[in-house]
Amino acid sequence: MLHRLKKEVSRSVKGVVILSALGLSALYTMPASAAPTISLLETGSTLLYPLFNLWVPVYTKMNPGIQITTQGTGSGTGIAEAISGVAQIGASDAYMSDAQIKQHPNILNIPLAISIQMVNYNIPGLNHVHLKLSGPVLAGIYSGKIVDWNDAAIAKLNPGVKLPHHKIIPVHRTDGSGDTFIFTTYLSDTTPSWSNSIGYSTTVSWPAVPGGIGAEGNPGMVQALKTTPYGIAYIGISWKKPVEEAKLGLAMLQNRAGKFVLPTVGNAKVAASEMVSKTPADERISLVYAPGAKSYPIINYEYAIVSKTQPNAEVAAAMRKFLNWALDPKGGNAPHFIDAVNFVPLPESAVKLSRKQIAEIQ
Repeated sequence: MLHRLKKEVSRSVKGVVILSALGLSALYTMPASAAPTISLLETGSTLLYPLFNLWVPVYTKMNPGIQITTQGTGSGTGIAEAISGVAQIGASDAYMSDAQIKQHPNILNIPLAISIQMVNYNIPGLNHVHLKLSGPVLAGIYSGKIVDWNDAAIAKLNPGVKLPHHKIIPVHRTDGSGDTFIFTTYLSDTTPSWSNSIGYSTTVSWPAVPGGIGAEGNPGMVQALKTTPYGIAYIGISWKKPVEEAKLGLAMLQNRAGKFVLPTVGNAKVAASEMVSKTPADERISLVYAPGAKSYPIINYEYAIVSKTQPNAEVAAAMRKFLNWALDPKGGNAPHFIDAVNFVPLPESAVKLSRKQIAEIQ
């Protein structure tokens, strides 16, 4: 009896050992549970929007644990929602003002690339001509002081061009816009009367010009100009392809040296080379109206507006990783991304400053 009991115990112990071994084996061969997905929201600049839409599918494929949602809502919304915490990344063509930073010292302005702004028009029979325009002339158009396309001030800049006697229809942004910020910065830098009365911001009190049109976002600006003969508008360079498809005109703008230049990447690089070395540690600086004979006058940093303090360490780490990738010349600043939207890659000196700011995200 005792012998039989010993055998049963032995069998039980062996069974436990075997089952335990099988259990451990099963544990090690089971697939690891997927890491929890971290969701990031990017919202803001419609100028940056096409670039984010190129970045995100590539980045999230390489990093399946991160989900990034993009929204083109305008720079003003991007800044506001980064401040409120609704969005983790507020995309903006405009840096925050001193007053905003004083009120929200926890917010970083991190350049990711350099953009260009076009001035386009829809003049029947003249869209194939690169009209020459200056800051004071544009300020005159948008303030209602220059009302016809054959005004003497425009004709003087374009000798030999048969300009139509037709009312100019200025198109402006109705949403809080970094494009408005850099366009009105150019007008302010070149035209004291505009600087003293309207100034520059993501939203300004546009003078009431008869026939003037408001539009939302760069897509809205393209559509409004496309359907408005004799109109004029300011449009971000990442929307160059739709502008070309609509066969709209492209202006040459007068720079600080008095030269008229086109919004090419080459001319933007010249302007950037004059200004980037002046970038402060917090990287809030206007690159508009740079010196240099070949400098295109309306360029600026494209910013990620982010809070230093994130909800948890995992979100902060995901933010740092993505933003550092965006700056990498083999990542988000690679030519196939930057060239696709006609941007200028961020120069190395600015990359170093941006990486220092990214390191502050916790």
